Formats: sequence, structure tokens, C-alpha cells
Amino acid sequence: MTKLKIAIQGITASFHEVAAIKHFGENIEAIECMSFPDLCEALKKDDADFAVMAIENSIAGSILQNYSLVQDYGFNIIGEVYLRIHQCLMALPGTKIAELKIIESHPIAIRQCAEYLMKNTAALLVDGEDTAAIAKKIRDEKLVGYAAVASKAAAQKFGLEVLAENIETNKQNFTRFLILSKKASNSDLNNKASVSFQLSHHPGSLAKVLNILHENNINLTKIQSVPVVGKPYQYAFHVDLIWEDKNAYDVALKAITTFATDIIILGEYEKGDFNNLV
Repeated sequence: MTKLKIAIQGITASFHEVAAIKHFGENIEAIECMSFPDLCEALKKDDADFAVMAIENSIAGSILQNYSLVQDYGFNIIGEVYLRIHQCLMALPGTKIAELKIIESHPIAIRQCAEYLMKNTAALLVDGEDTAAIAKKIRDEKLVGYAAVASKAAAQKFGLEVLAENIETNKQNFTRFLILSKKASNSDLNNKASVSFQLSHHPGSLAKVLNILHENNINLTKIQSVPVVGKPYQYAFHVDLIWEDKNAYDVALKAITTFATDIIILGEYEKGDFNNLV
């Protein structure tokens, strides 16, 4: 069976790969990309069939640049995955926490675990590109006194010892990932949309849009403002909408055009399962 090629940010054993497997199953080939722009290029050039991109974390917040990347590349959001994030502190076998001099991880991972790290170690905290890649570096270069914050899967893959598990500050720590494609989804199961629009600076413009959603029984689950490049003090609004009646959603979207401009449907898809996260 031919494997789907899925672009992920980071390397295998990263949380992006875990999210990709959760959505697509085990029969995938992860296309490793060390940055989100690289991920988008892989999908654009057909080096990957789909891409998985983190968009927000319950502790660290939204990844603003990714909203712009999805829109700039013209990709379609065709799904979403919620993943519980359990962070682990790991190092070469036999290492003690008191011996650590440097702890490196992705800045969002460090932010998620800052309380534990500052309370339990005197090590220097260093921002890196990818959680799993840092774990691999520790193994490959046999870095003594060096630790990574990454998934347990990364520790297992690269033969590191887990010094502490579940060190994230908030145990309700989850990340939402978008599933990206060059083609839109036309599934009858679609019940969620991500939409971008701009508003005039007239008083009450946003309130009028929100009232339209309310009147049509559309659930607003996310609203994020993002600066418009080249237009100082102007912002685009990215919203996530859930509906029970597709016709009501269509009516609401049409009514919004009275008050909003540059409306872009970034994707219509089936909402992800937020229950039973482990």
C-alpha cells in the first residue's frame, strides 16, 4: 500500500508526527521540515500530499505566523487534530537532574514547562528549533549535562533516559493542529469552518458580525486578530465557526459581507474530537 506523504514541522517522533498518525493512521511517510515555511513549501511543491501544522496551544497561545502562512499559500484546511501534550525531560542514560547544565527545546515547549524547569534545575534554558531534533542531537553528539524537553516517543526513539515525566505546568495542555491540502474538502460531514475577513473602523462593526452569527445559531469557537502586512493598525480577523445547519452557515456568511471585506474561507471541515484526550 502506498504511504501518504505528510509534511510535518520537525522530525519523526515530534508531536507533529504524533498528530499526523492520529489523523491519517500509521501508514504515512513523514516529510521532515525544520520550519513552518519549509512545511508550506513541501506541500506547495507536491513533495507532500498533505501537511500538519500546529496553530494554537492551550498554554502558549496562538502561533500567529501560521495564520498568515495558510492564507498566503492559499491552502485549504480540511481537518483538525487536538493532541494532549505531555512533556518529558530527557538526557543521556545515567544523567541526574542536578548535573544538568543546559536544557534545550522549542521555545513553546520551554514556556509550557517553565515552572517545573525553574523550580527543579539551575540549568540554562536554550531555545531550539524542534523538540525531537534536540533529543536526536543529544544522542548523536553524546552531550553530557545536556537535556531536552520532548515527547516520550522521542526519548524511546533516540535512546535517552526520561528524568521527569509530565512536566508541563498545566496538565490540561493540548495543541490544535490543522490538516492542510491544496484541494478543498467537500465532505457532507463538514460542520466547521475557518474564515478570515477585515472590518472597517466604524464603531460596532465587529458587534454586527457577531450578532449575525448569533441570529443564525452559529457557534463562534475562536476569534483571532492578525496584523495586515503593509497596512499599519489594520487587522484581519480569523474566526472558527461551527454549525448544525449548513444553510444557516451559508446565510450568515452572506450577511457578513455587508459589514466585512476580503472574506476568505480558509477551509470547511469536520470538527476535531476534543473529548477523551489522553
